Amino acid sequence: MLITPIEKINSISDLDSLSKASPSGTSAGVPFQDLFRNAVENVKATNADVNQELYKLTTGQSDDLHNVAIASTKATLSVQMLVQLRNKALDAYNEVMRMSV
Repeated sequence: MLITPIEKINSISDLDSLSKASPSGTSAGVPFQDLFRNAVENVKATNADVNQELYKLTTGQSDDLHNVAIASTKATLSVQMLVQLRNKALDAYNEVMRMSV
C-alpha cells in the first residue's frame, strides 16, 4: 500500500480542480475517499469469500472447515476496520465543527 504525503492546499479551488481532474467523476486524486472506497470493497470481497466457502462446504465440494473459519475471521476484521474508519472520520468531523473561527 502506497501512502501519499499530505500536500498543502492553498484554496478551495484547488480541491475543486482535484475532483474535476479525475476521469468519469471519480476522485482518484483524493486518497481519503479512496481509503473508504477500498475499505468498502474489501468488506464486500471478504463477505463474498465467506459465502463462497460456506456454499462449497454445504454442497460437499469442500470438506475444509478451517477455510470457512479463516474467511469468516477475515470478513469480521474487515467490517471492524470499516466501522473504526467511520468512527474516526466522524470524530474528526465533530472536532472540526467544534472549532471556533
